[in-house]
This record gives sequence, C-alpha cells and structure tokens, in this order.
Amino acid sequence: MRHWRLQSLDLRGRSDTLRRLDARGALLLGCRLLPDDEEHLRRQGALLFPRVPHVPVDPYRAALYSPTDLYRDLEQGYDATLDARAYAWSRASDDIADHLAQSLHDHAIDDALAEYVRGRRIVGVMGGHAVERDSAGYAEAARLGRDLARSGLTVATGGGPGAMEAANLGAYLGGPEDGALDEALTMLADAPSYRAATTAWARAAFAVRERWSGTESLGVPTWFYGHEPPNAMATHVAKYFKNAIREDVLLHLCDAGIVFLPGSAGTVQEVFQDACENYYAPDADVAPMVLVGVDHWTRELPAWPLLEALAADRTMAARVHLVDDVSDVVGLLGPG
Repeated sequence: MRHWRLQSLDLRGRSDTLRRLDARGALLLGCRLLPDDEEHLRRQGALLFPRVPHVPVDPYRAALYSPTDLYRDLEQGYDATLDARAYAWSRASDDIADHLAQSLHDHAIDDALAEYVRGRRIVGVMGGHAVERDSAGYAEAARLGRDLARSGLTVATGGGPGAMEAANLGAYLGGPEDGALDEALTMLADAPSYRAATTAWARAAFAVRERWSGTESLGVPTWFYGHEPPNAMATHVAKYFKNAIREDVLLHLCDAGIVFLPGSAGTVQEVFQDACENYYAPDADVAPMVLVGVDHWTRELPAWPLLEALAADRTMAARVHLVDDVSDVVGLLGPG
C-alpha cells in the first residue's frame, strides 16, 4: 500500500483484504474502519487521519458537491438542508477542532476541484448577487452563460444568486432548443429573490432541473457569505468555508478569461484582483477580462478608467475590453 491515498472510504467490510496488504507508506483520510483494522494499520506504519465527529460536513470528501447534496431535505424547508446547517455551524463554531475540520474540508475541495477542471477551458462570470430573476439583467446574464457554454467553454461563477445563478442557468440550458431558456425564466420569475423565501426560491430552480437535463457548469460559493444560498443551476459546486481561498481559487482557474457583469463591492474587488494577476503574469498567461456595461463601469462605479490606465503599455492592454452587449463577449475571449 506504499503511496496509496485513500480518502473518505468505508472500509469496514474489507478486513480480510486489509490484513493481507502491507500498509507501510499508506495514507488514509477519514476512512471508516473497524477498530481492530485501524489498530493493525497503525502498527504496520500507515498514517491515519481520523474522522472528525459532530460536524455537519465530511472534511475529507473526495468529490465536489452537487446541488442535491447541499439541498438535501429541502422539502422540510431550507433551514433543514446541509447548506443551512453547515453555515449555522460555521457561525457558531469557536473550537479549534471545528476550525481544523473546516481547513481540512477546504483542502479536500481544492483537490476535487483540481480534478474537475483538468482538461477543461474555464471562463468565469462575475456579477451582482442582488439581480432578481424577473429582471432584464438576469435574462442578459443567462443568455451570456448559454453563449459561453455553446462555444465549448465551461462556465464558472461565484455560485450564488443573482447574476451568478443566471450565468449557471444559461450554461445549464446551453444544449436544449432556444425556447427552453425563455420558458425557464418564466418558471423562475414566480420566485424572483431568495430574500423573500429561500425555500421557494430553491424549489423553483430544482423544478427547472427536473424539466431539462443540462450542460455542466461550476459554482464556487462560500459559507462566509452563507446568508446568500448557493444556486442550484451549477451542476458542480466547490463550496468553501474560507472566502479568501475561494476568491483566489475562482479567479485563478479561469484560464479562458473572466466576464464582469455589473455588480458592486464584491465584483469590483474581483476586477482588480484579476487585474493584479494579469499585471504580474507571464505574457502567455494573461487571460482576457471583459467588462459588460459601459455606463456602469465608467460612471456608476468607474473601474474601467483605472483598469485601462493600469493595463497601458503592458501585454494585458490588448486583453481588457469594455462592451455594452453580452453578444459581443464570446468573440473577445480568443481561440481555445
């Protein structure tokens, strides 16, 4: 078993096999073992990280979340879901063991995310969480997500509500006929905001998922902003406890570029965090940045003039763009 890495497996029915193997050099992370097997492995020289009791998440999980994972027990109301319970636990936790469990969890998500993105071209879509489902901005973000998915890219968002959900929705419906998106927007408009009723808001999204099979996309939310529930339109969810890690990971993995829809403080932060990465990156690693909304980015929150000045005379100058129409975005992201 030298160099074996076993993660979050139930090995309680594998006693005979475990006793026949040489366990020296093996690493077992949060595996379920019978007490005698655990003692045998330790004596042989295996390194065992034990399961962490009394926490709502698996700190050693081997895969990204699905919306179904996070919203299990939604029929009893949002507060009964894993997502809500994990947020409540993280807010109440002041014990070092709980903090360690959160760090182990985020490391496991890092590992699962690295496996997911391998071989994919990832495009990020950033935007405001307050955009409601019955608004023109939401429909525009959804059309953008659909265009990006149809171009062969994997859409990644911050995984929350608003423009993030819209982009994941559009990506999800990138395969079906054009009319599917309009029908889905009508279905979702009956529960326009999570603020009024999170349970109804989430159930509407699952109704869309039941109506159509969809294209894969990624959401990268955080329990740091746990008052904003994750959207159910991202098929794969890398949810973190530490927001600083989540922000850095989300921006770094978008090798095909990032699209910034109108947003407020969080989106502005992401614009300049991404700009900083591009500013210092080797020329070959500079990824496109596309800001959508001329008035928003030049007058309401004038990030564009500063971004343009920062990019001047550098490789990134040719890869930062300001447009008014989401239909112009795909052509600015460059070839795969």
